[in-house]
Amino acid sequence: MTTPYEVPAEMRDFAERSVAQARKAFEGFMGAVHKTSGQFDTSAVAGVKDVSSKAVTFAEANVTSAFDLAEKLVHAKDVQDVIAIQTEYLKTQMAAVEAQVKELGDVVQKASGVKK
Repeated sequence: MTTPYEVPAEMRDFAERSVAQARKAFEGFMGAVHKTSGQFDTSAVAGVKDVSSKAVTFAEANVTSAFDLAEKLVHAKDVQDVIAIQTEYLKTQMAAVEAQVKELGDVVQKASGVKK
């Protein structure tokens, strides 16, 4: 007898494949972004390029983290497991975003020539 919260194996397999395909598509997209960003005019302001590069790096890290979350959720055993996984993700992601905001602020400040 199955519990009311049990996910059928076929649905779990489908979800795993979907997450893997989305991750692969995202990685291809990010490869194109990195290739394109390397082709910008060399006369561009270095500070703007640094800020842009940092923002892309953070976006990539955050989306990768979301894919990792999706993969973990696909393997959750029950509702309590889902809640634990989401709680840990939120805690980790809040710390990451806080660090990213600080780092991006430092890069913007450096690019603008403002001293602390």
